Amino acid sequence: MEPDWFVECILLEKLQARGDERLIYAVPENLPGNAWKFTFRRKQARIELGTASTPEGETVLFILDNGAGFSMDHADKLFYALQRLHTVQEFPGDGIGLATVQRIIHRHGGRAWA
Repeated sequence: MEPDWFVECILLEKLQARGDERLIYAVPENLPGNAWKFTFRRKQARIELGTASTPEGETVLFILDNGAGFSMDHADKLFYALQRLHTVQEFPGDGIGLATVQRIIHRHGGRAWA
């Protein structure tokens, strides 16, 4: 890694979720990992994890970062396996992390979106 790289990581509160232990483990592996990977080129990177409530009373777990980002025109591609929005040379990876996360969350009755 870069010695001058600074990442501000903010955990707003203790995050909790219930689910199959073997499956749900992949979610906190992939989401913060993606945030970390895609903020690498930022001198002042920021990653924030927390919860919010929807108007319908649902609790939403979220992760925000100031990384590379993407055009909302391509948001539908984010959760399909092997659909990359950046080249492997820009950001390494196999393009299955978010698809895996969404499948696990759907299997537990939740939703995943960007």
